[in-house]
Amino acid sequence: MKTGWLVRNAMISLATVGLCLPQVAFAASPTPTPPVVDIALTDGGVLHGQVVDLQGSGVAGVPVSVKTQNQEVIRTTTTDGGRFSVKGLRGGVYQLAAAQGQGVYRMWAANTAPPSAQKDAIVYTQGGYGGGGGLKMFLSNPIVIAGLIATAIAVPVALANSGSSSP
Repeated sequence: MKTGWLVRNAMISLATVGLCLPQVAFAASPTPTPPVVDIALTDGGVLHGQVVDLQGSGVAGVPVSVKTQNQEVIRTTTTDGGRFSVKGLRGGVYQLAAAQGQGVYRMWAANTAPPSAQKDAIVYTQGGYGGGGGLKMFLSNPIVIAGLIATAIAVPVALANSGSSSP
């Protein structure tokens, strides 16, 4: 009898707290818009780049996909030091994806790039836009953490009380 009362009151309390919290607390965080990086292609539409890990070290043997308008244009694999090159590209916006990292790049034909354009594209193997998230992001939510802690406290208390006799 006492256990049923405890469980019922716990459920009512959780439902009340859920109704009182602002809906923004449960909303998914917006996906960040990746910055567009200007890259200067060399003669012949050659793109040079490197795939690096979060420490900045080049990663060999990683497939690199070059896409435009959700269509893969070319695929290559990094060499020692994480370097890669692809040729035959024209000026335009491309997405480079390698492992779990990706980025958006505006390619400029040879001799047309603005002075701020980079010579090489850098793609990180992790933590790029669109990569990661999932369970890790879910478990880092403070509301989820609070719920897990409350459950960890309430379940043993309910089990301990269920063994006692009613007065």
